[in-house]
Amino acid sequence: MNARRITQFLASVTLCTLAGFAPVLIGVVAKAQEPERHHGFAIHGDLKYGPDFPHFDYVNPDAPKGGTVTRLGRGTFDSLNPFIIKGTPAGAAAAVYDTLMTQPMDEPNTEYGLLAEWISVSDDKRTVTFGLRPEARFHDGHPVEATDVVWTFDTLREKGAPLYRYYYSAVDKAVAVDAHTVEFHLGEGMNQEMPVILGQLPVLPEHYWADKDFATTTLEPPLGSGPYRVADVDAGKAITLERVEDYWGADLPVNIGINNFDRIVYQYYRDPVVAIEALKAGEIDIRYENSSKFWATAYDVPAVEKGRLIKREFPHHRVAPMQGYIFNLRRPLFQDPKVREALTYLWNFEWVNKTIMYDSYVRTDSYFDNSDLEATGTPGPLEMEVLEPLRDQLPPRVFTQDYAPPASAPTDMDRNNLKAALGLLKEAGWVVNENRKLVHGETGEPFAFEILLHSDQFVPHTQSLERAVERLGGDVEIRPVDDAQYQNRVDNFDFDMTIELFGQSHSPGNEQLDFWGSAAADRPGSRNAIGIKNPAIDTLIEKLIASPDRETLVARTKALDRALLWNFYLIPMYHSEADRYIYWDKFGIPETVPSQGMTPEIWWVDPEKAAALGKAG
Repeated sequence: MNARRITQFLASVTLCTLAGFAPVLIGVVAKAQEPERHHGFAIHGDLKYGPDFPHFDYVNPDAPKGGTVTRLGRGTFDSLNPFIIKGTPAGAAAAVYDTLMTQPMDEPNTEYGLLAEWISVSDDKRTVTFGLRPEARFHDGHPVEATDVVWTFDTLREKGAPLYRYYYSAVDKAVAVDAHTVEFHLGEGMNQEMPVILGQLPVLPEHYWADKDFATTTLEPPLGSGPYRVADVDAGKAITLERVEDYWGADLPVNIGINNFDRIVYQYYRDPVVAIEALKAGEIDIRYENSSKFWATAYDVPAVEKGRLIKREFPHHRVAPMQGYIFNLRRPLFQDPKVREALTYLWNFEWVNKTIMYDSYVRTDSYFDNSDLEATGTPGPLEMEVLEPLRDQLPPRVFTQDYAPPASAPTDMDRNNLKAALGLLKEAGWVVNENRKLVHGETGEPFAFEILLHSDQFVPHTQSLERAVERLGGDVEIRPVDDAQYQNRVDNFDFDMTIELFGQSHSPGNEQLDFWGSAAADRPGSRNAIGIKNPAIDTLIEKLIASPDRETLVARTKALDRALLWNFYLIPMYHSEADRYIYWDKFGIPETVPSQGMTPEIWWVDPEKAAALGKAG
């Protein structure tokens, strides 16, 4: 029996047996039955913005609406359904859906109401309730109702991509209490993050999908409730969004100064070099540049010199994503941690950074780098509370050493690292035979593997690892493939090694199950492409999710960080502490850069700049 039904039962008993005291007792029951409603929710700590805030601090509330912006789409697409594992979805397709709540870009771990006017959480943390705004509408005028929320939630778990089943695994059921109220009932265990996770739920229209198969790909423009709708689709090449003129939520504080462009066109390019040329030719307005080589060399053009094409770095304070060469533990070659550790000595970051990336990156040494969640030094008391019971299941260095990836001399080959790697490989049973080939001492199996890449862009970086392995007598094949083939192979774990990126937040939680949890290791399409099946890691994730406060969350995240690092599940690569954009000088940009990074969603077309740019030819 849930909290609501218990209180209803107690109220009925009180009315029947203690009528004289009913007013007092009913008041007590009502108070327990209706937890306090809030306009926002912070996992730990207080909300920055009060209930009557006019807009977020980092936007321009007077930004004009209008204009067209052409942005870059990478690769290709064959579907407008971003919620299923089939197909390659257009990322822009998700922009047509509003979510229950929305996260500001200057306040981590926090959300404010969007479709939901309020949120409440029961005292026992087992019931999360959202009150929908009565004015919320889909683009066809149909109201957004609690039944749509329940249908979306159930459909994503039953027919959506596998990650949804694990992302929402703490929820027993969703219930429509009335047309505008929906309850999520949680199972056993503590999960402080679930209100925020549920707040991220996109709400789809049940009536639209009634005669459609949700589990199949489609290029039919979907029905949403957000600030944009799909106006045009050129399959695999372009998708155009148009601003909804009568968007129901345009005047909400969370939307003021945002969604300023009338039209957003995403042009898709498979080749980044072609995409850059399109930008320089004026066919693209904005490019987020994640290649240091291109940033340093590709934009030496008159338009940049004249200030018409702007290169700008926006510093941020996000948790740096962990990008690395991941090992597929399903392959026998990589099941020995000594082999994995040996290979960490063979990728030379210092040389790659100097010769390929123009010294513009920082080496990543944590799954939660650039934040207070990063493990440093040796474990503190709160970390030891969760680590000590697992001592026999964790590498000893978790308790005694601060992890750092092997540093190299900025030369192509570091002899000391080659020697260290060979020593570890010998401990794992690998020897160099008379033909100077690295083979297993017992089976004679050659030391060989393939590195799967989704882009030629990473070939030069990867050749550093290839050369070092071959120097020791092993064989490496670098295989770039197209987006569709890459996604299919990774979804089905058909690779030896590849590059993956794991984005993190200031409040890690359920997503860690999909990244590293044993239950996700055999599920096609999961983020646990590494194939980790480690009971100690599972326990640390469970403890992290159940953290009762921020201090405990930080400590338990650090403990998980140590366990992941010292198991050598990947070769850490690098990250940047700034967002790099290159754009034509037609935009207005707020002066305040939000702590979580810059986004063009808060830019606008400046009519005077656009006119001047047009006159300049």
